[in-house]
Amino acid sequence: MTKFGVLVFPGSNCDRDVAYVTQDILKQPTRMVWHQDTDISDLDVIIIPGGFSYGDYLRCGAIARFSPVMQQVVEHAQKGKLVLGICNGFQVLTEAGLLPGALTRNRDLHFICDRSPLKVERTNLPWTQAYANGEIITLPIAHGEGRYHADETTLAEIEDNNQVVFRYQGENANGSLNNIAGICNRQGNVLGMMPHPERASDAMLGGSDGLKLFAGLLEKMGALV
Repeated sequence: MTKFGVLVFPGSNCDRDVAYVTQDILKQPTRMVWHQDTDISDLDVIIIPGGFSYGDYLRCGAIARFSPVMQQVVEHAQKGKLVLGICNGFQVLTEAGLLPGALTRNRDLHFICDRSPLKVERTNLPWTQAYANGEIITLPIAHGEGRYHADETTLAEIEDNNQVVFRYQGENANGSLNNIAGICNRQGNVLGMMPHPERASDAMLGGSDGLKLFAGLLEKMGALV
């Protein structure tokens, strides 16, 4: 069994969606982790869900980055353990320095709620090993500040180090540089992505392309039941 921890900040609103996938669909032990908790040593995988942590009153994720649990998440990642940040969670990971770059206002300054085709750029990660190389999948997006940005040097390093995991296909609605929809750290254990795989993990909801991300991880860890 793989034990998941789903962080909960004031303003998180996709935490139960993630727990539904890990606990109810995949039947794995899952603990909701309040942002003030400081002991996550029992957890194998940390997921930072989407939402509006602290209302996004500063930069998205900027306040959540200072929550007590985040120091533990940093140490968790430094040990090589797995961390996934989805939407607002991706923003938190960049603010915490676990991933390079930043997420800024969408190109047209509008909140976008849609489905987006994505190309899977890497399949040699625990997160993506269930996908085919170059596979096109469709996942929901819902964000106002999802435009990926980095300076030229950082962007070149990300590309050179093969850290881009997902790219938008077709129209790039938010204007992300290089069509970037998700990246990982150099070690590959930390993944941040703006699209929502947890919202595409149950065929009854209109699609299951996102389930492969979670199920593939469990298969890699030998924990799928």
